[in-house]
Amino acid sequence: MLDRTAILEAAERVRETSRHTPLSYSYTYSDMTGAEVHLKLENFQRTGAFKIRGATNRIQTLSPDEQAAGVVTASAGNHAQGVALAATRADVDSKIVMPENAPISKVKATQSYGAEVVLSGADYDEAAERAHEIEREEGRTYVHAFDDEFVMAGQGTIGLEILEDCPDVDTVVVPIGGGGLISGIATAIKTEKPDVRIIGVQSAGASSVASSLEKGEVVSLDGVDTIADGIATRSVGEKTFPIIQERVDEVVTVTDEQIAMAVVHLLERSKTVVEGAGAVALAALLFDRFEYEPGEVIVPALCGGNIDLNMLTTVIVRGLVETGRYLKIKTVLKDRPGALEDLLAILSGHRANIYAIQHDRTSRDIGMSDTEVEIDLETRGHDHVEALLEALESEGYAVEVLI
Repeated sequence: MLDRTAILEAAERVRETSRHTPLSYSYTYSDMTGAEVHLKLENFQRTGAFKIRGATNRIQTLSPDEQAAGVVTASAGNHAQGVALAATRADVDSKIVMPENAPISKVKATQSYGAEVVLSGADYDEAAERAHEIEREEGRTYVHAFDDEFVMAGQGTIGLEILEDCPDVDTVVVPIGGGGLISGIATAIKTEKPDVRIIGVQSAGASSVASSLEKGEVVSLDGVDTIADGIATRSVGEKTFPIIQERVDEVVTVTDEQIAMAVVHLLERSKTVVEGAGAVALAALLFDRFEYEPGEVIVPALCGGNIDLNMLTTVIVRGLVETGRYLKIKTVLKDRPGALEDLLAILSGHRANIYAIQHDRTSRDIGMSDTEVEIDLETRGHDHVEALLEALESEGYAVEVLI
């Protein structure tokens, strides 16, 4: 099983390629939670995510023949970029298979680091099948995204940095997809300070580890559905699972809504951009998915910042909706002069800011003398939304909340 010595050796191999990322004390989240919160800002890592660590360590340990044959891997995006950059720096040819729906920003970034990108499959697991075919066809070495001890050791260098920068840490909160990141971090920390608690976090829509722990064996999900594409794997690794069983204290899940709110909160309060997978650790803390003591020193690992701009737009809207700061409604008015003005007067009287109005007289769902109106509103919280809806209904408007 992975040990601390392997991680210390990895730290020497990755030193010139990866960065020692900041550990930043957060007054905001410390005040909100009553804990002492330090954010591990791995979203500031080269390529925007932790994956460069494990990829570099694996490629640095290839034999000369393996380096000459090149490498192949499958990834939803972050591991792809890590392998591409690490391979290019080592003068090794790389071919990356990404799911067909991979964010275009991650595809282009991977290509920019020097890799050939092949789009195949609906998700990571299907992309991995194609990558293994290429491995056999071309004699390349497969660089696994998580189920490889060299990869795990590389990711574990994050744990070494946490202990160095925050020696009094009590709890480290880590995202889990296939388990490579948490296996490395847990090994680095537990073998030095066994009393430090390690909490793993998965998206509820991709909770293979939680299911596997319940059954005591690796469970493969039929599918995954989450905005946290970086941890959207159907199954934990065969090699990572025993480490998680032995060295991880608890695994919890968070919903997409909670992930979205954490992303928005980091943007607004910490001026920090993270992807869905990068926000799950903070989401677990903010939404009390595990217990902790007042004043406990907690380090959530923000593991990546490579969020697609289209996804970011969706996440921001979801986050605003969940906090009662964005509302989209539909109602029907009589198609007469002044009807819209009367409606807007109510909205204005309750200080709701209007983003957009869509006015439709042609809908088949309304009468010939009616018009349908959709309005996007900026609101100030759930109480404001409730008061606004009550005011509209009291004036006789039949309101449908669309978002």
